[in-house]
This record gives sequence, C-alpha cells and structure tokens, in this order.
Amino acid sequence: MITVHHLDNSRSQRILWLLEELGADYEIVPYRRDAVTNLAPPELRQAHPLGKSPLIFDDGLRVAESGAIIQYLCERHGGASWLPDPITGDHVRHLEWMQFGESSFFVPVMLKLYTARLGEAGAALAPRIEEQLAAHVAFAEDNIRPSLHFVGDDWTAADAMMSFPAEIAVMQGFADRAPRLAAFVAAVHARPAWKRARERGGPYFGW
Repeated sequence: MITVHHLDNSRSQRILWLLEELGADYEIVPYRRDAVTNLAPPELRQAHPLGKSPLIFDDGLRVAESGAIIQYLCERHGGASWLPDPITGDHVRHLEWMQFGESSFFVPVMLKLYTARLGEAGAALAPRIEEQLAAHVAFAEDNIRPSLHFVGDDWTAADAMMSFPAEIAVMQGFADRAPRLAAFVAAVHARPAWKRARERGGPYFGW
C-alpha cells in the first residue's frame, strides 16, 4: 500500500486525485497547516527533513517532489496511458509542462506570498511580481488545448501536474482573463476521482 503524507490545501491534492484515477491502494497520513502562519506543522519534518508534502512511501521507497511522484505513480501503478509515447512530440510537451508547473509558474506565486508578508517593505516588488504572474497565467491559458488538456486530447500526467497552478490562477482572480484555465479546473473538479480524493483528503481551499 502507498502511504501519502498529505498536507491540507497543498499540492498534495493532485497526488490523491491521480491515485484515485489510477485505482491505486493508498492510505493518508494527514497534516494541518497552522491557523495563524499557514505553515506546515513541524511534525512533517519527521517524514522529510525539509517538511515536504506531498511525500509518498511505497514498499519502503520514499518519493518526494510532485513531478517525481506523478511520474513514478504513472510508471509503477498502472498509469501508462497518462504518459505520452516517448518517441513523440507530445512527450516533449509533457516534459515542458511537468517542469513549468513547479518551476516557472511558481516563482512569481511564491514571491507574491512572501512579499505580502513584508507589507510596505515589499511594495516596490509588487508590480513586477504581478506582471510575471499574469504573464505565466496567460502563457498557460494560450497553450492549453481546445480540448482543455495540456498535452494531446485526453488526460495525462501534465494535466495532473498543472491542476494546482490552474487552481492558483483561479484563486488569484484570473478566471475572467483565463477562461480556458477556469474551465479546465472545473473539468478536473467534476471528475469522480477528484471528488473521491477531496472526500478522503479533507478541506481544500473551499472546493
């Protein structure tokens, strides 16, 4: 059985969703954010020295980082159809979106979170951060396919990876400017597997 160290309101939700899509057997070790600081509890460091979530253990093997977990689950737990054929151009697009979701996109997101805590001291950075966040949301909006998938016209690991950035875009108020991303989020949340994951994982940003 796979064990998921799951932090509420976090990237971990997409791991639970993927596990449900794959029909994998898993259990959850839940963690709740601090009500004041919104930070992960110190207990999470007992599972990972950096307090990382999502984090899974599978037959004694520890796997951290969302992209690595998603790839691992697809390769080892019946998700071959969620991975494009490696000799195709879709495979390259898949690699790009898997990186984009946790690197390019999250730089302005994290900068916005941290500078917000600085108040007036971080105000000078705000315009540049907002510009970059808007640019990255627009890039995703412009490049998601008419089928509302990031690679091909069916569900892939890239969609699982990009679900959290797309949710962040909606929560940041970009739904009107990024209607296809908003529709993508709605399509994810309508899936029975996502609903099951939400029931097992607990509260998730009010959804």
